[in-house]
Amino acid sequence: MATTRNFLKAHASRIAAIALVCCGALLSGCAGNISNVSETSTQGHMQAQAPVRPDNIYVYTFDSNADNVKVDNGGVMKKLQSHLGGSSVDEQRDAEANKVRDEVANEIVHQLQSMNLRAIRSDVPAPADQNVLIVQGNFDTIDAGNRRRRMLIGLGAGKSEVSSSVQILYKPAGGTPRLLQSFDANADSGKAPGMVETAGVGAAAGSIATAAVAGAGLHGISETKRAGTSADAKRLGDAVAKQIAQIGVANGWLSTQVIKGS
Repeated sequence: MATTRNFLKAHASRIAAIALVCCGALLSGCAGNISNVSETSTQGHMQAQAPVRPDNIYVYTFDSNADNVKVDNGGVMKKLQSHLGGSSVDEQRDAEANKVRDEVANEIVHQLQSMNLRAIRSDVPAPADQNVLIVQGNFDTIDAGNRRRRMLIGLGAGKSEVSSSVQILYKPAGGTPRLLQSFDANADSGKAPGMVETAGVGAAAGSIATAAVAGAGLHGISETKRAGTSADAKRLGDAVAKQIAQIGVANGWLSTQVIKGS
């Protein structure tokens, strides 16, 4: 027992530094998630009305342009993996775009279904005899950013980002689709501090190496959860689904309680 007390006393400054770094990394991960959600933006205005609850909501995969897709090729390992895999930059862009397109569409459907709405992912025209909402859009940006810069520097350096222009159309049974609302949606990995920023606490106590190692592990965990195009795609899909839900509330066929419970 005395030995333990002596150890803690002798290494108090180092333990305190590591604890502060760990707390800082964890808090930066949480703060990043909160700010990311709040930064996910939707802007638009109503152009028509959907007075009848739709029989189904058809979610179409958003279009993308290869020129708007950026992959993470930073770091030796990334370049080595690309070289060994034999994939060209164009192939990597296509793969990244297809992944994000699927993830956003699936997340929109998932969130709408959690609100007890009949959402269907589709690639065919909606049936003529149904009252439906049609969700379609285009990706303006799919940027994987640079994971190494996010982990080391943070504060927005190397951030990942996914943004899109979205159109919601309403088609009454036997009628033609008309634009209900258009808006922009954006999600990114935020501005959480990186290892260099949080390791400064350890440096002040003379234990930067230990602090950096502790910070690296926790940053790796939080970075994986809140950064990258997959995480951004989920946040963007959530934002689009919430915007659609607001349309339902405005037209009287969806309760605000349903949105709160989703």
